[in-house]
Amino acid sequence: MTRVLVVDDEPQIVRALVINLRARGYEVDAAHDGATALRLAAARHPDVVVLDLGLPDLDGVEVIRGLRGWTRVPILVLSARHSSDEKVQALDAGADDYVTKPFGMDELLARLRAAVRRAEPAGGGADEMLVETGEFTVDLAAKKVVRAGKDVRLTPTEWHLLEVLVRNSGRLVGQKRLLQEVWGPSYGTETNYLRVYMAQLRRKLEADPSHPKHFITEPGMGYRFEK
Repeated sequence: MTRVLVVDDEPQIVRALVINLRARGYEVDAAHDGATALRLAAARHPDVVVLDLGLPDLDGVEVIRGLRGWTRVPILVLSARHSSDEKVQALDAGADDYVTKPFGMDELLARLRAAVRRAEPAGGGADEMLVETGEFTVDLAAKKVVRAGKDVRLTPTEWHLLEVLVRNSGRLVGQKRLLQEVWGPSYGTETNYLRVYMAQLRRKLEADPSHPKHFITEPGMGYRFEK
């Protein structure tokens, strides 16, 4: 189910969006200011963000930059600002689309669906969602791991770390990026977290955890998943 984060300080707009989105099967979180929005995004990992620019604490462009520091989640800006300069500023900061107030609900929902579609992996085939190694299989769609015919129980944090690495298979993922994607944008130096959780993943999934074949450490830089 697609999760939407609605960020707007106008209660009537939030209420209308929440009602319409939930009626169409979306899961919805709501924030009335920028700081709450950034916290919710880190905790709930939405699939798309609907963001008003005129927030009481932070400018919406600051929120976009904060999100873009650690996530590529689609951001649909919803704002009463009509000038082209302000639209360009929001888009340059990393927004994916811009809808001006007042807006039609049907148009907004159509743009939201389009933003989610564009964010889906190219091809979107089942093969891309199933990653097999000699020791275990990762099913990204079902969010499960199977080893020797049995499901491996992972904590939510272990799964999220595994997912980021698997989706970047063969590529080095930097320590700061991993910390921010898994724990949130306020993290970046807590490399001991990575060591602890990588050790747990290796213990659960590697044939020989002390000589890993799949979860490779690049000292001082980050980690890499190899099939």
